[in-house]
Amino acid sequence: MPTHIVAINGSLRAHSRTELVAHTVLRGAIHADVTTEVLNLYSFDLPLFDNRTDVGTYPPSVWRFLEQIQVASGFIFVTPVYHGTMSGAFKNALDFLHLAEPNVYQGKVVGLVSVAGGAMSVNTINTLDYIARALNLWRAPTTVAVSGDAITPDGCDPHIARRLCTLGREVRQATQVLFDAPVLQYH
Repeated sequence: MPTHIVAINGSLRAHSRTELVAHTVLRGAIHADVTTEVLNLYSFDLPLFDNRTDVGTYPPSVWRFLEQIQVASGFIFVTPVYHGTMSGAFKNALDFLHLAEPNVYQGKVVGLVSVAGGAMSVNTINTLDYIARALNLWRAPTTVAVSGDAITPDGCDPHIARRLCTLGREVRQATQVLFDAPVLQYH
């Protein structure tokens, strides 16, 4: 089964700088037997997560989102920075992972990217790191905080683009090592 790396774009705006960054980071993950995909949250129309007891009352968009998460071998979290942290839409989407079986996401590799927040982008990376640990994800060593002036309609600053591609490559390589390695058995 090929490795499938999914970048979750936390912006609700089509063709945003965050979406451009998500596509850029996935360029680094491209390799033989690897597929990539950007999950744009604006495509899902997710309601607010309210931890309801009758989960069957959530709309089909929630289950469509979770199905896309289920087929991912590894993730890249890409969020815009609003008021010093991730977008509410991104946090809300991650809250829906509560409805999935833990094996759908736990133990997978994740890369962390924040977009356009100046110095506050570091706070966003730290918050994403805490969330990754709470979800029992393996974090790639490189993280990228992208300032708004590093992005033009034509793409990212070359230095930032290289860092993003490095992160994409790290997520792919670590995912392949974790999923392709033989299972160790202890007697």
